[in-house]
Amino acid sequence: MAIILRLDRVMADRKISLNELSEKVGVTNVNLSKMKTGKISAIRFSTLDAICKALECQPGDILEYQPD
Repeated sequence: MAIILRLDRVMADRKISLNELSEKVGVTNVNLSKMKTGKISAIRFSTLDAICKALECQPGDILEYQPD
């Protein structure tokens, strides 16, 4: 896949746990864990918006494009 999720890196930079982010965003730990490990094929804009608000970041901090 050409889109790489960097949620783990941003979380580490912000020193926020999966549980804490889950509470702030309103997404289950399981779903956030899948995002963190890149095991998802889609993300809702509303979820991305909530994550960016909680982490005080831009979508480009979380998503990275790598051509095949």
